[in-house]
Amino acid sequence: MTIIPLHPEDRIQLKKPHPCGGKTFLVLRVGSEVRILCETCKRDMTIDRIKLEKAIKQILRDQA
Repeated sequence: MTIIPLHPEDRIQLKKPHPCGGKTFLVLRVGSEVRILCETCKRDMTIDRIKLEKAIKQILRDQA
């Protein structure tokens, strides 16, 4: 199993939307648990890294 490189300030899209309807999340902290922030309702949550890596659909990085 390869580890997906995540960095603080990365934006990610998950396979399932948040209950508020938001699909994009901002990575706040990275470790064995990852803290993410819903960009729609601004709720933050802490998720195990393995569970989050399975739920990631796409990493949205700025091309600038």
